[in-house]
Amino acid sequence: MRTIWLRMRMGLCIMLMFALIYALLTVIMFATGMISPVFFALLAFLIVLAQYFFGPKIVEKTMRVKYVSKSEHPGLHAIVTDLAMRANIPKPKVGVSEMPIANAFAFGKSKKDGRVCVTSELLRRLNEKELRAVLGHELSHIKHKDIVAITMLSVIPMICYFVYISFFWSSFFGGRRSGGTMAIALAAFLTYLLTNMLVLYASRVREYYADQGSVELTNDAPALASALYRISVEDARVDRRTLKRIEGMKAFFASDPSRARKDLTDLRQADLNMDGHLDKYEVEAFAKESRITSADRIMEMFSSHPNIVKRIKRLHAISY
Repeated sequence: MRTIWLRMRMGLCIMLMFALIYALLTVIMFATGMISPVFFALLAFLIVLAQYFFGPKIVEKTMRVKYVSKSEHPGLHAIVTDLAMRANIPKPKVGVSEMPIANAFAFGKSKKDGRVCVTSELLRRLNEKELRAVLGHELSHIKHKDIVAITMLSVIPMICYFVYISFFWSSFFGGRRSGGTMAIALAAFLTYLLTNMLVLYASRVREYYADQGSVELTNDAPALASALYRISVEDARVDRRTLKRIEGMKAFFASDPSRARKDLTDLRQADLNMDGHLDKYEVEAFAKESRITSADRIMEMFSSHPNIVKRIKRLHAISY
C-alpha cells in the first residue's frame, strides 16, 4: 500500500510538471506565434537527449568514479550481486568514488545500464549490515527507474529559466510589445519557481521510495537508519570546498552532505550508548520520542532529501 501511494505521488508530480510547462508554452504561443514554443520544445528535447547520453560520463568525472572488479572488492560485489538478484534487475556496474565524503549513489540510462557506487570513506565507516542497507537503497533507485525520471524532470525548470531570461531581456527592445514580453518573462519565472519546487518534492518522494525498497530487499530497516546516522557523522566533518564541488550532484546521494551537520544534531540523541551506530531499540526509542518542528517542515520543502527525523520515523513504521 505504501508503494502504491508513493507511485501515485510521483505520477501526479510528473503530470503537474508537464501541465505547467504546457501552460507556459501555450501562453507563449498565443503571445508570439508558433516559432518560440517550437524552439523551446526543441531545446528541451535536445537537453534531455544530451543528459541521457552524456549524464553518466559527467557523473563519473565529477565524482572520480573507478569501476572495480570482483578481485578488488569481493565483499562489495557479493552484496550487489545478491541484492540485484532479489530486486530482479541486471547486476549494475560497481564503482568506488574517491571523493572525501561518506556516501553512495546510483545512476545510469536504464536498468541494463545501471551503475552503483560507494565512496572509499563509506566502505571504511559502515559495517556490513549498514552497507547492505545503503546498497539496497541505491539498487532500488535503479529498479524503480526514478533516476531517469528525475533527470528528465530537472530539465523543465532549466527550460523555464531560459524562457524567463530570453523574454526578460527581449522586453527592453520590444517597443510596444515590451509589456506583453515582460508578462511572459514573469510567467516563466513563476513557472520556474513552481517546477523547481516540484522537482525537489519528486526527489524527496523517490528517496522515500528507495528507503522502502531497501527494507524490502534487506528486511532490516534499523540498519538503514543506522547507516544514515553514520553517514551524517562522517559528512558533518567535510569542508565547505568539497561540499561546493558536489553541490550539483547531491540529489544522487543516499543522504544530502550539505545537511549533514543539521542531521547529526537531530540524530545524535538517538545514539544512546554513544557507539556511533544505531540498533533496533535505539531507532524505536528515537522514532517514538522525536518531534518534527514547523521550521523543519518548511526547510524540508527546499531540500532534495526528506527531513532525517521523518525518514527515521518512517523506517521504524515500515519495520512494523
